[in-house]
Amino acid sequence: MERNSVEDVLATIVDPELGLDLVSLGLVYRVECSDDAIDVDVTMTTPACPLAEYLRRQAEVAVSSAFPRARVSIHLVWSPPWDATRMSSAAKKTLGW
Repeated sequence: MERNSVEDVLATIVDPELGLDLVSLGLVYRVECSDDAIDVDVTMTTPACPLAEYLRRQAEVAVSSAFPRARVSIHLVWSPPWDATRMSSAAKKTLGW
């Protein structure tokens, strides 16, 4: 398992409010892979995000499906706080920033 492979899977998870994926939005803070485990830290644009648990669970299901032999842990974190500088150029353009 490689970090890039996990990020490719996370890029399939789309925030339904913004229509952009977790990676493009800069919501993926950490991806660590070992032979039998994948640990990921994700955040949301705000702690008040009503979709936080939904998106965390979608990420967990997607990564677990892509890597069925790995123990997958998706952690929701709030530090450091998310800001728009974490977004990809394409995401900023899509949102008109």
